[in-house]
Amino acid sequence: MRRLVFLFLLLNGTLGLNGQVSGYVFHDGEAVPGVTIQVKNLDLGAVSDPNGYFAIVSALPKDAILVVRSVGFKQQEKRVDNKASIRFDLEVSDLGLDAVVVTGTMKPTMITASPVKVEVITSKHLNTYIPAAASSIMEGVKLINGVQEVVACGVCFTNSISINGLPGPYTAVLIDGSPMFGNLASVYGLNGIPNMVIDRFEVIKGPNSTLYGSEAMAGVINVITKDPADQPKFSIDLMGTSHLESFGNIGVSTTTKRFKGFTGLNYAIISDYDDENEDGFSDLVNLDRYSLFSKWSMIRPNDKKFTLAGKLYYEDRRNGVEGFLEDRAYRSIRGNDSIYGESIYTYRAELFGTYEFQTAENLKLDYSISQHIQDSYYGADHYEAEQTIAYTNFVWTKALKNHTVITGLTNRFQLYDDNTVATVNNPDNQWIPGWFVQDEFEIGKSFSLLPGLRVDHYSSHGLIPSPRLSTKWKVGDWTTLRSNFGTGFRVVNLFTEDHAFVTGQREVQIVEELKPERSANASLNLNHIFTLGESQGMFDIDAFYSYFYNKIIPNYDTPGQIIYANSPGYAISRGIGFNWNQEFMMPLSYSIGFNYQKVTETRDEEKRDVEFSPLWSSVFTANYSWKAQKMTFGYTLRVTGPMALPEVYDLNAVGDPVSNPRATRSEPFAFQNIQINKQFSEQFSLYGGIQNLFNYIQKQSPLVGYNDPNSPIGFSPYFDTSYAYSPIHGREFYLGIKWQID
Repeated sequence: MRRLVFLFLLLNGTLGLNGQVSGYVFHDGEAVPGVTIQVKNLDLGAVSDPNGYFAIVSALPKDAILVVRSVGFKQQEKRVDNKASIRFDLEVSDLGLDAVVVTGTMKPTMITASPVKVEVITSKHLNTYIPAAASSIMEGVKLINGVQEVVACGVCFTNSISINGLPGPYTAVLIDGSPMFGNLASVYGLNGIPNMVIDRFEVIKGPNSTLYGSEAMAGVINVITKDPADQPKFSIDLMGTSHLESFGNIGVSTTTKRFKGFTGLNYAIISDYDDENEDGFSDLVNLDRYSLFSKWSMIRPNDKKFTLAGKLYYEDRRNGVEGFLEDRAYRSIRGNDSIYGESIYTYRAELFGTYEFQTAENLKLDYSISQHIQDSYYGADHYEAEQTIAYTNFVWTKALKNHTVITGLTNRFQLYDDNTVATVNNPDNQWIPGWFVQDEFEIGKSFSLLPGLRVDHYSSHGLIPSPRLSTKWKVGDWTTLRSNFGTGFRVVNLFTEDHAFVTGQREVQIVEELKPERSANASLNLNHIFTLGESQGMFDIDAFYSYFYNKIIPNYDTPGQIIYANSPGYAISRGIGFNWNQEFMMPLSYSIGFNYQKVTETRDEEKRDVEFSPLWSSVFTANYSWKAQKMTFGYTLRVTGPMALPEVYDLNAVGDPVSNPRATRSEPFAFQNIQINKQFSEQFSLYGGIQNLFNYIQKQSPLVGYNDPNSPIGFSPYFDTSYAYSPIHGREFYLGIKWQID
């Protein structure tokens, strides 16, 4: 017997074998079940149990390496080195495959299991690539392929979010599932969603009127605010730039026996006149912006949710000639007819939340109310407007074997009034009740259907139905094919959506009563998750097609005019997108996306490209973590292809329009940013970077008619602010600090 033991020990030492290896897998201190642990280059492995425990009972080489893989986490490797027990602490993958999303189906669903394709940008992702103190949802969406920021005015720089080339009003922007941004608020209010309050935002491209109503023809952006339970007790984030801009976030959280709460203040101060293109107007909008946000959640039995959040928002936005801005002269000369400037005061209040009922059935109520007030001058023209929106969404979810049925009743009260001829003695007050239902039906293990229907009632248009059908086919373990078909509708309010009504000198003509816009849409998505060497990744291929009728498209062809009418023809948006994401064990990760789209309008058998919809665009991001120095490096490249531009005419020396217009098609351009984050301790970090790395600016001023010798600057009958299609603000350096107490 002793000889046998001696022989075993001799062989074990000679062959370099270990005995059993076991261990645990954790993430943030919690066990992770279902993780695959494999011996590299050998057909041996195990899967972690609900406690995160795993064991490999076979004899292993002394130099054996364990490889850990799990969907949603970064791959890890560890050498055994005679250890009998090994612990793995997993990090969340940049691919975001384990993310839980709610926007596609109105119920929490793993992103890989959702029948509707949902793209997620987390707060961690935002902080890697853009400065948190200075950015909002408008900067965050630029990281998504096929999503663009569109600037409507070269003076006040009002902006909107375009998905797949469609104008901003076609995108529904939600806060925790509630549509609080009406036509008026979308003009300036989207800049008031600071990254400080964002836990993540979820993006769905394509029609979603079935769940979210009228504005969701192009897609949905749902901003999920932060959970008070996950916030540090105190945090501060301060940042400054080379253009003397100042930004900051200050946050405080607290926990009592019944409540968890978070309150944050965001501010931005920009007061600098900079005119590099020498058109007499500042290239940088000046503003004072303050946003106070507070969110509270009640600790209830059975973990039922009850949240209440509120936000107060104020912005003093202005731009114009130097005499309008210097020493804050605009405060006393707003509306002046000889010193041109645009001054917009915005006041906004929001209250929203979710209440889950203490019932056996899964019932919940989403609610929100918001008031938006705008007091503005565009040159000598005064525009004053107020919009109040109250919204409730009563939802019932029922799981029945292979079905998950969600149905609900929505009520939207919308009150709008302004000082234009649109509402003289007749404020626009609407009550829009609606009903929706959808059924997620699983057919076997690999196929699911998601039919849905929504019906809304408008007093002016009657009942408007919006059906949709989504499908998901799991082709293989790591390959999924999705499709989405549906219709959309949208009631247009030009006086709040189109900036041309109140800025520039173009005359607006509405030649007929405008009917609701309608659309039919289809999209396909192929998603594949892969392992390549010591890396893992994912790629997507998307194809989309939308057909519009009663399309309301501004016609800029007549100089000095914008003409609106129901399109007698039709409009089409179609294209294809490609995304590739890959992460290595270095640790290095990158993503690249390319989007090709063609957005055209056809009427009287004449086809034309829709302005400000780029033919193609591309986004590239890369980040590297230098763990030894606790540093991360983030790089962003965004390339925008050619787009159709409005027909505008410069003036000659005597103030007459020249015979030939400016170029009606833009050249491609690239915009690049870099950011470095340095963690000094758990409490303190420093970040800095460069925006517009290679100092790209639009070759021509976004304005025309500013040099008319016969009129004060800005008051020429030929003055037009619509030729803004790319950045006119040059390279900028920034530096910020973060400090928090947990």
